[in-house]
Amino acid sequence: MIEIRIHGRGGQGAVIASKLLVTAAAKEGKKVQAFPIFGAERRGAPVAAFARIDEEKIRIHSEIYTPDCVIVLDPVLYKTVDVTAGLKEGGWILLNSPQPPSSFPFPAHFKVATVDASSIAIRHKLGSRTEPIVNTAILGAFAKATGIVGIESLAETVREAIPGKGKENEAAAREAYELVEMK
Repeated sequence: MIEIRIHGRGGQGAVIASKLLVTAAAKEGKKVQAFPIFGAERRGAPVAAFARIDEEKIRIHSEIYTPDCVIVLDPVLYKTVDVTAGLKEGGWILLNSPQPPSSFPFPAHFKVATVDASSIAIRHKLGSRTEPIVNTAILGAFAKATGIVGIESLAETVREAIPGKGKENEAAAREAYELVEMK
């Protein structure tokens, strides 16, 4: 089973990202689960969303404490929240950042990837310049970095799930898929 934790701030799309991710995986025939956890429900507050993907039926229904992958939508969060808490050795950390993976002080036993999802979202007019919605872009990068879900099933899911901005979100996911940097 692959367990994924997504860190973001209210309004960035972490909860929707977890739902889109598992929907794309389900299109590939996998068993899935997605759910959020948050305290104060306000824009800008830290939130976490979770996703599980497996070939077999998922019987566990608890929070994810030892993820295989961590996705960070807000690059400042890694300084204020221990995003690596419980992350398995060899696990992925995917950050929304214009900086290369080597510029982050994560232990060498983690795999790190970065993509400037904010700039991609702005280019595709997703959210505003000051509050871009980065979830679909970061998922495109996740698809490339980890191979856990394919870009075609993700693109199809995004087109279907986001009425009105489906094409823009799909384009953002595909662009991030091409631009993600991995260490």
